[in-house]
Amino acid sequence: MLIQTKYLGSMEIDTSKIVEFSMGLPGFIEETKFVLLDLPGNPVFQVLQSVRSETVAFIVTNPYTFYTNYTVDLNDSLQETLHIESERDVAILAIVTLSQPFDKSTLNLKAPVIINSKNKRGKQYILNTDDYSSKASITPSLGVKGE
Repeated sequence: MLIQTKYLGSMEIDTSKIVEFSMGLPGFIEETKFVLLDLPGNPVFQVLQSVRSETVAFIVTNPYTFYTNYTVDLNDSLQETLHIESERDVAILAIVTLSQPFDKSTLNLKAPVIINSKNKRGKQYILNTDDYSSKASITPSLGVKGE
């Protein structure tokens, strides 16, 4: 399938890699199909690109790269919604807000994107805790827990 992307131009994607967000993402409820695209030469960040809308794309990353003590407890409802059977099938991503200079960029640790990589279902999940910020520094200080 050929799609237009925000950051990488026209791309052929494998339809089996499309992640279904049945309720869309907050602020983008009509965008229900996304694909994760690698950024050439950058193993840390990816693009969560809408299949339908070229302009709807988010830079995402594995939050554990920056916050090794980050924890996400998935409630039973979310596990049921995404049909999660094993922890091995779960990918957790944080949306990045890029800033200049880059070290002023932030991660949304308060509302990670949860993807069942086995069945390609996803949801942005708002954590019911004040331990994490929606604007956590991309350059965390030692001992800081996502604030």
